[in-house]
Amino acid sequence: MDERNNHQYTESHSYENGSTQPPKNRGGIIVLIICLCIVVGGIISTATMSGKLSLPQIGIPGTVIFSDSDNAGGTVQPAPSLPAPSVPSSEDQPQMELKPLPEQVDNVPQTGGMGLQDIYDKCIPSVVSITCTLSNGKSSGTGVVLSKNGYLVTNAHVIDDATQIQVLLTDGRTMAASIVGADSLSDLAVLYVDAQDLVPAEFGDSSQLRVGDAVVAIGDPLGVSLRGTMTDGIVSAINRGLQTDGRTMTLVQTNAALNSGNSGGPLINCHGQVIGINTMKIGTFADSAGVEGLGFAIPSATVKEVVDQLITQGYVSGRPVLPVSGEWVSLFNQQFRRMPAGLYITDTADHSTIKAKDILLSINGTRVTTQEELDAALYSYHAGTEVTAVLYRNAQQYTTTLILKESGT
Repeated sequence: MDERNNHQYTESHSYENGSTQPPKNRGGIIVLIICLCIVVGGIISTATMSGKLSLPQIGIPGTVIFSDSDNAGGTVQPAPSLPAPSVPSSEDQPQMELKPLPEQVDNVPQTGGMGLQDIYDKCIPSVVSITCTLSNGKSSGTGVVLSKNGYLVTNAHVIDDATQIQVLLTDGRTMAASIVGADSLSDLAVLYVDAQDLVPAEFGDSSQLRVGDAVVAIGDPLGVSLRGTMTDGIVSAINRGLQTDGRTMTLVQTNAALNSGNSGGPLINCHGQVIGINTMKIGTFADSAGVEGLGFAIPSATVKEVVDQLITQGYVSGRPVLPVSGEWVSLFNQQFRRMPAGLYITDTADHSTIKAKDILLSINGTRVTTQEELDAALYSYHAGTEVTAVLYRNAQQYTTTLILKESGT
Protein backbone atom coordinates (compact mmCIF):
# COMPACT_ATOMS: atom_id res chain seq x y z
CA MET A 1 0.00 0.00 0.00
CA ASP A 2 1.05 3.58 -0.55
CA GLU A 3 2.80 4.89 2.55
CA ARG A 4 1.00 8.19 2.13
CA ASN A 5 -2.24 6.44 2.93
CA ASN A 6 -0.85 5.08 6.20
CA HIS A 7 0.51 8.39 7.40
CA GLN A 8 -1.58 9.90 10.21
CA TYR A 9 -1.49 13.55 11.02
CA THR A 10 -1.29 14.23 14.75
CA GLU A 11 -1.14 17.99 14.54
CA SER A 12 -3.42 20.42 12.76
CA HIS A 13 -2.18 22.76 10.06
CA SER A 14 -3.84 26.16 9.70
CA TYR A 15 -3.54 28.57 6.78
CA GLU A 16 -3.66 32.30 7.00
CA ASN A 17 -7.23 32.40 5.65
CA GLY A 18 -8.43 30.03 8.29
CA SER A 19 -9.09 27.11 5.94
CA THR A 20 -7.96 23.68 6.93
CA GLN A 21 -7.51 22.69 3.26
CA PRO A 22 -4.94 23.93 0.75
CA PRO A 23 -6.25 26.47 -1.86
CA LYS A 24 -8.00 25.00 -4.89
CA ASN A 25 -6.89 25.47 -8.49
CA ARG A 26 -9.42 27.90 -10.09
CA GLY A 27 -7.82 28.13 -13.53
CA GLY A 28 -10.76 26.35 -15.23
CA ILE A 29 -13.28 28.89 -13.93
CA ILE A 30 -11.16 31.79 -15.20
CA VAL A 31 -10.94 30.22 -18.67
CA LEU A 32 -14.73 29.72 -18.69
CA ILE A 33 -15.35 33.38 -17.80
CA ILE A 34 -13.02 34.55 -20.58
CA CYS A 35 -14.85 32.34 -23.12
CA LEU A 36 -18.24 33.73 -22.04
CA CYS A 37 -16.96 37.30 -22.48
CA ILE A 38 -15.79 36.50 -26.02
CA VAL A 39 -19.19 34.95 -26.94
CA VAL A 40 -21.19 37.89 -25.51
CA GLY A 41 -18.94 40.37 -27.35
CA GLY A 42 -19.51 38.53 -30.62
CA ILE A 43 -23.30 38.58 -30.16
CA ILE A 44 -23.32 42.34 -29.46
CA SER A 45 -21.12 43.03 -32.52
CA THR A 46 -23.36 40.90 -34.76
CA ALA A 47 -26.54 42.63 -33.54
CA THR A 48 -24.98 46.05 -34.16
CA MET A 49 -23.99 45.22 -37.74
CA SER A 50 -27.32 43.54 -38.57
CA GLY A 51 -29.20 46.78 -37.88
CA LYS A 52 -27.68 48.25 -41.03
CA LEU A 53 -29.23 45.73 -43.40
CA SER A 54 -32.97 46.18 -42.83
CA LEU A 55 -33.93 48.44 -45.74
CA PRO A 56 -36.28 47.26 -48.53
CA GLN A 57 -34.93 46.80 -52.07
CA ILE A 58 -36.25 48.30 -55.31
CA GLY A 59 -35.73 47.65 -58.97
CA ILE A 60 -32.44 49.57 -59.25
CA PRO A 61 -29.29 49.16 -57.14
CA GLY A 62 -29.76 50.66 -53.72
CA THR A 63 -32.65 50.97 -51.36
CA VAL A 64 -35.82 53.01 -51.45
CA ILE A 65 -36.25 54.82 -48.15
CA PHE A 66 -39.64 56.42 -47.95
CA SER A 67 -39.40 59.55 -45.92
CA ASP A 68 -42.28 58.87 -43.58
CA SER A 69 -41.00 57.78 -40.23
CA ASP A 70 -42.51 55.27 -37.83
CA ASN A 71 -41.16 56.58 -34.59
CA ALA A 72 -38.61 58.63 -36.55
CA GLY A 73 -35.80 60.25 -34.63
CA GLY A 74 -36.65 62.94 -32.15
CA THR A 75 -39.49 63.14 -29.66
CA VAL A 76 -42.96 63.84 -31.06
CA GLN A 77 -45.15 65.55 -28.51
CA PRO A 78 -48.64 64.02 -28.45
CA ALA A 79 -51.21 66.28 -30.10
CA PRO A 80 -54.65 66.85 -28.57
CA SER A 81 -57.42 64.67 -29.95
CA LEU A 82 -59.56 66.84 -32.24
CA PRO A 83 -62.52 65.90 -34.43
CA ALA A 84 -61.85 65.70 -38.17
CA PRO A 85 -63.51 68.57 -40.08
CA SER A 86 -66.08 68.17 -42.83
CA VAL A 87 -64.88 68.91 -46.37
CA PRO A 88 -66.49 72.05 -47.87
CA SER A 89 -69.02 71.94 -50.68
CA SER A 90 -67.97 72.04 -54.34
CA GLU A 91 -68.12 75.84 -54.68
CA ASP A 92 -65.39 76.21 -52.06
CA GLN A 93 -63.06 73.61 -53.55
CA PRO A 94 -59.84 75.10 -54.93
CA GLN A 95 -57.95 74.22 -58.08
CA MET A 96 -54.19 74.28 -58.41
CA GLU A 97 -52.69 76.91 -60.68
CA LEU A 98 -49.30 76.51 -62.34
CA LYS A 99 -47.71 79.89 -63.02
CA PRO A 100 -45.10 80.34 -65.76
CA LEU A 101 -41.55 80.19 -64.46
CA PRO A 102 -39.54 83.39 -64.76
CA GLU A 103 -36.80 83.38 -67.37
CA GLN A 104 -34.33 80.58 -66.63
CA VAL A 105 -30.94 81.68 -65.37
CA ASP A 106 -27.62 79.89 -65.78
CA ASN A 107 -25.91 78.57 -62.67
CA VAL A 108 -22.45 80.07 -63.31
CA PRO A 109 -23.02 81.08 -60.49
CA GLN A 110 -26.78 81.38 -60.61
CA THR A 111 -28.10 84.93 -60.58
CA GLY A 112 -31.50 86.43 -61.00
CA GLY A 113 -33.15 84.22 -58.39
CA MET A 114 -33.89 84.78 -54.72
CA GLY A 115 -31.45 84.39 -51.86
CA LEU A 116 -31.75 81.25 -49.77
CA GLN A 117 -32.94 83.25 -46.77
CA ASP A 118 -35.64 84.94 -48.86
CA ILE A 119 -36.77 81.59 -50.28
CA TYR A 120 -37.09 80.20 -46.77
CA ASP A 121 -39.02 83.23 -45.50
CA LYS A 122 -41.41 83.02 -48.46
CA CYS A 123 -42.07 79.28 -48.30
CA ILE A 124 -41.91 78.24 -44.64
CA PRO A 125 -45.46 79.52 -43.82
CA SER A 126 -46.77 77.07 -46.46
CA VAL A 127 -45.01 74.01 -45.00
CA VAL A 128 -46.80 71.92 -42.34
CA SER A 129 -45.82 69.01 -40.11
CA ILE A 130 -48.00 65.89 -40.24
CA THR A 131 -48.26 63.33 -37.43
CA CYS A 132 -50.36 60.19 -37.89
CA THR A 133 -51.65 57.78 -35.28
CA LEU A 134 -51.49 54.19 -36.52
CA SER A 135 -52.84 50.99 -35.04
CA ASN A 136 -49.29 50.01 -34.08
CA GLY A 137 -47.62 53.35 -33.40
CA LYS A 138 -47.07 56.73 -35.05
CA SER A 139 -45.64 58.09 -38.28
CA SER A 140 -44.71 61.59 -39.39
CA GLY A 141 -44.11 63.52 -42.57
CA THR A 142 -44.42 66.93 -44.19
CA GLY A 143 -47.14 68.68 -46.19
CA VAL A 144 -47.65 71.76 -48.39
CA VAL A 145 -50.54 74.22 -48.22
CA LEU A 146 -52.60 74.26 -51.43
CA SER A 147 -55.20 76.88 -50.58
CA LYS A 148 -56.11 79.49 -48.01
CA ASN A 149 -59.21 77.55 -46.99
CA GLY A 150 -57.54 74.44 -45.59
CA TYR A 151 -56.43 72.11 -48.42
CA LEU A 152 -53.01 70.44 -48.13
CA VAL A 153 -50.99 68.01 -50.24
CA THR A 154 -48.66 65.29 -48.96
CA ASN A 155 -47.57 61.76 -49.88
CA ALA A 156 -50.11 58.95 -49.79
CA HIS A 157 -47.68 56.74 -47.88
CA VAL A 158 -47.43 59.36 -45.12
CA ILE A 159 -51.11 58.93 -44.18
CA ASP A 160 -51.45 55.26 -45.13
CA ASP A 161 -53.33 53.27 -42.43
CA ALA A 162 -53.69 56.38 -40.25
CA THR A 163 -56.54 56.35 -37.73
CA GLN A 164 -55.99 60.00 -36.81
CA ILE A 165 -54.07 62.81 -38.54
CA GLN A 166 -52.78 65.93 -36.82
CA VAL A 167 -51.29 68.93 -38.67
CA LEU A 168 -48.90 71.36 -36.99
CA LEU A 169 -48.79 74.77 -38.68
CA THR A 170 -45.80 77.10 -38.71
CA ASP A 171 -47.59 79.48 -36.33
CA GLY A 172 -47.83 76.70 -33.74
CA ARG A 173 -51.49 75.72 -34.20
CA THR A 174 -52.32 72.01 -34.16
CA MET A 175 -55.37 70.94 -36.17
CA ALA A 176 -57.11 67.67 -37.00
CA ALA A 177 -57.15 66.75 -40.68
CA SER A 178 -59.53 64.79 -42.90
CA ILE A 179 -58.52 62.81 -45.98
CA VAL A 180 -60.06 64.29 -49.11
CA GLY A 181 -58.53 61.66 -51.39
CA ALA A 182 -55.42 59.54 -51.83
CA ASP A 183 -53.80 57.89 -54.83
CA SER A 184 -51.21 55.22 -54.05
CA LEU A 185 -49.97 54.96 -57.66
CA SER A 186 -48.79 58.58 -57.73
CA ASP A 187 -48.10 58.57 -53.96
CA LEU A 188 -50.14 61.75 -53.46
CA ALA A 189 -52.89 62.61 -50.99
CA VAL A 190 -54.98 65.69 -50.27
CA LEU A 191 -55.93 66.60 -46.68
CA TYR A 192 -58.32 69.20 -45.31
CA VAL A 193 -58.14 71.23 -42.08
CA ASP A 194 -60.79 73.64 -40.85
CA ALA A 195 -58.96 76.92 -41.45
CA GLN A 196 -59.50 79.99 -43.63
CA ASP A 197 -56.22 81.86 -43.13
CA LEU A 198 -53.52 79.52 -44.43
CA VAL A 199 -50.68 80.73 -46.67
CA PRO A 200 -50.78 78.74 -49.94
CA ALA A 201 -47.54 77.85 -51.68
CA GLU A 202 -46.79 79.12 -55.18
CA PHE A 203 -46.38 76.18 -57.57
CA GLY A 204 -44.16 76.44 -60.66
CA ASP A 205 -44.33 74.38 -63.85
CA SER A 206 -41.93 71.44 -63.56
CA SER A 207 -42.00 70.87 -67.33
CA GLN A 208 -39.68 73.88 -67.67
CA LEU A 209 -36.97 72.48 -65.37
CA ARG A 210 -33.41 71.95 -66.55
CA VAL A 211 -30.70 69.77 -65.09
CA GLY A 212 -28.53 72.05 -62.98
CA ASP A 213 -31.33 74.33 -61.75
CA ALA A 214 -30.79 75.30 -58.12
CA VAL A 215 -33.37 73.88 -55.68
CA VAL A 216 -34.01 73.62 -51.94
CA ALA A 217 -36.07 71.20 -49.88
CA ILE A 218 -37.93 72.06 -46.67
CA GLY A 219 -39.32 69.47 -44.29
CA ASP A 220 -39.09 67.50 -41.06
CA PRO A 221 -36.09 65.16 -41.37
CA LEU A 222 -36.21 62.46 -38.66
CA GLY A 223 -39.45 63.85 -37.25
CA VAL A 224 -41.19 66.94 -35.90
CA SER A 225 -38.36 67.81 -33.53
CA LEU A 226 -36.32 68.98 -36.57
CA ARG A 227 -39.24 70.53 -38.45
CA GLY A 228 -38.63 73.35 -40.88
CA THR A 229 -35.18 72.13 -41.94
CA MET A 230 -33.97 73.48 -45.32
CA THR A 231 -31.36 71.79 -47.51
CA ASP A 232 -30.09 72.94 -50.90
CA GLY A 233 -28.85 71.33 -54.10
CA ILE A 234 -29.60 71.15 -57.81
CA VAL A 235 -31.87 69.26 -60.18
CA SER A 236 -29.75 66.18 -60.92
CA ALA A 237 -32.07 64.65 -63.54
CA ILE A 238 -35.57 65.06 -64.91
CA ASN A 239 -38.08 62.43 -66.06
CA ARG A 240 -36.24 59.80 -64.03
CA GLY A 241 -38.13 56.50 -64.16
CA LEU A 242 -37.97 54.73 -60.80
CA GLN A 243 -39.61 51.39 -60.13
CA THR A 244 -41.08 50.70 -56.71
CA ASP A 245 -43.79 48.31 -55.50
CA GLY A 246 -44.25 47.03 -59.05
CA ARG A 247 -44.96 50.41 -60.63
CA THR A 248 -42.80 52.99 -62.40
CA MET A 249 -42.88 56.60 -61.21
CA THR A 250 -41.51 59.49 -63.28
CA LEU A 251 -39.69 61.76 -60.86
CA VAL A 252 -37.34 64.72 -60.52
CA GLN A 253 -33.95 63.69 -59.13
CA THR A 254 -32.08 66.03 -56.78
CA ASN A 255 -29.03 66.01 -54.55
CA ALA A 256 -30.72 68.20 -51.92
CA ALA A 257 -30.57 66.15 -48.72
CA LEU A 258 -33.79 64.23 -48.01
CA ASN A 259 -34.26 62.07 -44.94
CA SER A 260 -36.95 60.15 -43.13
CA GLY A 261 -39.72 62.66 -42.42
CA ASN A 262 -39.18 64.81 -45.55
CA SER A 263 -41.91 62.93 -47.43
CA GLY A 264 -44.67 65.21 -48.68
CA GLY A 265 -42.57 68.36 -48.34
CA PRO A 266 -41.77 70.82 -51.13
CA LEU A 267 -38.88 70.87 -53.59
CA ILE A 268 -38.49 74.58 -54.41
CA ASN A 269 -36.74 76.41 -57.24
CA CYS A 270 -34.61 79.57 -56.94
CA HIS A 271 -37.72 81.76 -57.35
CA GLY A 272 -39.50 80.26 -54.33
CA GLN A 273 -41.87 78.15 -56.44
CA VAL A 274 -42.73 74.56 -55.50
CA ILE A 275 -41.73 72.39 -58.46
CA GLY A 276 -42.09 68.99 -56.79
CA ILE A 277 -43.31 67.03 -53.76
CA ASN A 278 -40.50 65.03 -52.14
CA THR A 279 -41.27 61.35 -51.96
CA MET A 280 -38.20 59.11 -51.50
CA LYS A 281 -34.45 58.74 -51.43
CA ILE A 282 -32.01 56.04 -52.40
CA GLY A 283 -29.60 54.67 -49.84
CA THR A 284 -27.61 51.51 -49.32
CA PHE A 285 -25.24 49.83 -46.93
CA ALA A 286 -24.21 47.26 -49.53
CA ASP A 287 -20.78 48.82 -49.95
CA SER A 288 -18.43 50.71 -47.67
CA ALA A 289 -18.91 54.00 -49.56
CA GLY A 290 -22.70 54.08 -49.23
CA VAL A 291 -24.97 56.22 -51.43
CA GLU A 292 -25.65 59.92 -50.90
CA GLY A 293 -27.37 62.71 -52.79
CA LEU A 294 -30.05 60.64 -54.53
CA GLY A 295 -33.41 62.16 -53.66
CA PHE A 296 -36.59 62.19 -55.73
CA ALA A 297 -39.68 64.38 -55.99
CA ILE A 298 -43.01 64.10 -57.81
CA PRO A 299 -43.06 66.80 -60.53
CA SER A 300 -45.53 69.64 -59.97
CA ALA A 301 -47.18 68.91 -63.34
CA THR A 302 -48.09 65.44 -62.06
CA VAL A 303 -49.14 66.89 -58.72
CA LYS A 304 -51.62 69.25 -60.40
CA GLU A 305 -53.14 66.48 -62.54
CA VAL A 306 -53.70 64.22 -59.52
CA VAL A 307 -54.58 66.82 -56.88
CA ASP A 308 -57.28 68.50 -58.98
CA GLN A 309 -59.06 65.14 -59.37
CA LEU A 310 -58.65 64.21 -55.71
CA ILE A 311 -60.21 67.53 -54.67
CA THR A 312 -63.17 67.38 -57.06
CA GLN A 313 -64.02 63.67 -56.91
CA GLY A 314 -61.85 62.03 -54.24
CA TYR A 315 -60.08 59.66 -56.64
CA VAL A 316 -58.12 59.62 -59.91
CA SER A 317 -60.09 58.52 -62.95
CA GLY A 318 -59.05 55.37 -64.74
CA ARG A 319 -57.28 53.71 -61.81
CA PRO A 320 -58.19 49.99 -61.85
CA VAL A 321 -59.14 48.24 -58.62
CA LEU A 322 -60.58 45.00 -57.35
CA PRO A 323 -63.08 45.84 -54.60
CA VAL A 324 -61.45 43.51 -52.09
CA SER A 325 -59.18 43.75 -49.10
CA GLY A 326 -57.15 40.98 -47.57
CA GLU A 327 -54.10 39.84 -45.67
CA TRP A 328 -51.14 37.55 -46.14
CA VAL A 329 -51.62 33.85 -45.39
CA SER A 330 -49.16 33.21 -42.57
CA LEU A 331 -46.55 30.45 -42.68
CA PHE A 332 -48.32 28.77 -39.75
CA ASN A 333 -51.55 28.49 -41.76
CA GLN A 334 -49.63 27.30 -44.81
CA GLN A 335 -47.79 24.56 -42.93
CA PHE A 336 -50.29 23.36 -40.34
CA ARG A 337 -53.64 24.15 -41.99
CA ARG A 338 -52.41 23.37 -45.49
CA MET A 339 -53.59 26.71 -46.87
CA PRO A 340 -51.92 27.92 -50.08
CA ALA A 341 -49.80 31.09 -50.22
CA GLY A 342 -52.04 33.90 -51.40
CA LEU A 343 -54.18 36.89 -50.36
CA TYR A 344 -56.76 35.84 -47.76
CA ILE A 345 -59.87 37.93 -48.50
CA THR A 346 -61.23 39.62 -45.38
CA ASP A 347 -63.76 41.94 -47.06
CA THR A 348 -65.24 42.43 -50.51
CA ALA A 349 -67.80 44.76 -52.07
CA ASP A 350 -68.50 42.28 -54.89
CA HIS A 351 -69.99 39.24 -53.19
CA SER A 352 -71.04 37.59 -56.47
CA THR A 353 -67.55 36.46 -57.52
CA ILE A 354 -64.97 36.83 -54.78
CA LYS A 355 -66.18 36.09 -51.27
CA ALA A 356 -64.75 36.64 -47.81
CA LYS A 357 -62.48 33.75 -46.72
CA ASP A 358 -61.48 33.06 -50.35
CA ILE A 359 -57.74 33.05 -51.09
CA LEU A 360 -56.73 34.97 -54.22
CA LEU A 361 -53.74 33.20 -55.78
CA SER A 362 -53.01 35.12 -59.00
CA ILE A 363 -54.17 37.74 -61.51
CA ASN A 364 -53.46 36.96 -65.17
CA GLY A 365 -50.70 34.60 -64.07
CA THR A 366 -49.07 37.07 -61.65
CA ARG A 367 -48.73 35.57 -58.17
CA VAL A 368 -50.48 37.56 -55.41
CA THR A 369 -49.81 37.15 -51.68
CA THR A 370 -50.28 40.69 -50.26
CA GLN A 371 -52.45 43.74 -50.89
CA GLU A 372 -49.37 45.54 -52.25
CA GLU A 373 -48.72 42.74 -54.74
CA LEU A 374 -52.37 42.92 -55.86
CA ASP A 375 -52.07 46.68 -56.47
CA ALA A 376 -48.84 46.10 -58.41
CA ALA A 377 -50.47 43.36 -60.51
CA LEU A 378 -53.28 45.76 -61.49
CA TYR A 379 -50.96 48.68 -62.27
CA SER A 380 -50.54 47.91 -65.99
CA TYR A 381 -54.30 47.58 -66.64
CA HIS A 382 -57.12 50.08 -67.09
CA ALA A 383 -60.56 50.24 -65.52
CA GLY A 384 -62.95 47.97 -67.40
CA THR A 385 -60.25 45.44 -68.34
CA GLU A 386 -61.17 41.75 -68.01
CA VAL A 387 -58.62 39.67 -66.09
CA THR A 388 -58.33 36.01 -65.12
CA ALA A 389 -58.16 35.29 -61.39
CA VAL A 390 -57.30 32.02 -59.64
CA LEU A 391 -59.12 31.48 -56.32
CA TYR A 392 -58.89 28.87 -53.56
CA ARG A 393 -62.19 28.07 -51.83
CA ASN A 394 -63.30 25.10 -49.73
CA ALA A 395 -60.10 23.17 -50.43
CA GLN A 396 -60.55 23.54 -54.20
CA GLN A 397 -58.99 25.83 -56.81
CA TYR A 398 -61.14 27.85 -59.20
CA THR A 399 -60.43 30.03 -62.25
CA THR A 400 -62.75 32.93 -62.98
CA THR A 401 -62.83 36.17 -64.98
CA LEU A 402 -63.21 39.58 -63.32
CA ILE A 403 -63.89 43.08 -64.64
CA LEU A 404 -61.62 45.70 -63.05
CA LYS A 405 -63.58 48.61 -61.62
CA GLU A 406 -62.56 52.25 -61.50
CA SER A 407 -61.13 53.51 -58.24
CA GLY A 408 -63.70 55.47 -56.27
CA THR A 409 -66.74 53.98 -57.97
